[in-house]
Amino acid sequence: TQGTILPAPNFNPIMDAQLLGGALQGISCEKHVLIDILTQRCNSQRLMIAEAYRDMYGRDLITDLKENLSHHFKEVMVGLMYPPASYDAHELWHALKGVDTEENCLIDILASRSNMEIFQMKEAYLMQYNTDLQQDIDSETSGHFRDTLMNLAQGARMEGYADPSTAAQDAMILWEACQQKTGEHKNMLQMILCNRSHQQLWMVFQEFQKISGQDIVDAINECYDGYFQELLVAVVLCIRDKPSYFAYRLYNAIHDFGFHNKTVIRILIARSEIDLMNIRQRYKERYGKSLFHDIKHFASGHYESALLAICAGDTEDY
Repeated sequence: TQGTILPAPNFNPIMDAQLLGGALQGISCEKHVLIDILTQRCNSQRLMIAEAYRDMYGRDLITDLKENLSHHFKEVMVGLMYPPASYDAHELWHALKGVDTEENCLIDILASRSNMEIFQMKEAYLMQYNTDLQQDIDSETSGHFRDTLMNLAQGARMEGYADPSTAAQDAMILWEACQQKTGEHKNMLQMILCNRSHQQLWMVFQEFQKISGQDIVDAINECYDGYFQELLVAVVLCIRDKPSYFAYRLYNAIHDFGFHNKTVIRILIARSEIDLMNIRQRYKERYGKSLFHDIKHFASGHYESALLAICAGDTEDY
């Protein structure tokens, strides 16, 4: 896997802090300077810049960005300044505590993060908001959707372990859960999908195909609906191919929702140092047009420039 933002060579946090100070303190905010620096440094470098900025000006860089910028451009620049776990915590908090619960944000984050990432995000959530993530999920969501989120938020998935002898058994339980659809069957379904290791689930999905003659995703889509169904499908897709899942989510956010800015911003920032290059490749393979092309078509101004800089498009993407 490969990100689009890499550590900048010949990095000088003091010089960067000085340039940002000049850009933010001037009469008109020089937004291109912010883009040139913050999208071309990795997260740990941006945190060092924020420290140098505080030493130099006695001010908080995030606060200054919030005061000088507006709308989606502000969301991008501020989002880049959070460490990954804090950014996830920030997004989850707003998804849970906003006017309406943003279920898709909860799905994107909790279905795709590793045990370690979940552990770090829960710690960040507690520190930032002085409340427990699982308690908030419990109070803000409901039904089997809530139970599945709660299970994922434990970060207790088995790692690296696979037992071929139980794969057929698990597949049979999943198949029955798709036929019977009782509360107990739904519980078994989410327990297997949320707790078995990725290696184990690969075998389970193959066995499921043999038993039912159907792909597990098609079976879930046929048998269930609502956010419970969307969450289960997201878990399966992330286990199979995470970059493909995020390419699909970006495509939907750009085309089905009239450019759902929050989703686009969140995925680009969160995946920028992990697998955004792979996501771009899957996007182009699957949808024919590049992610770069579609962002250019739907966004504008400095906001567009910032997203394209994170996306790091190639010349042929224009």
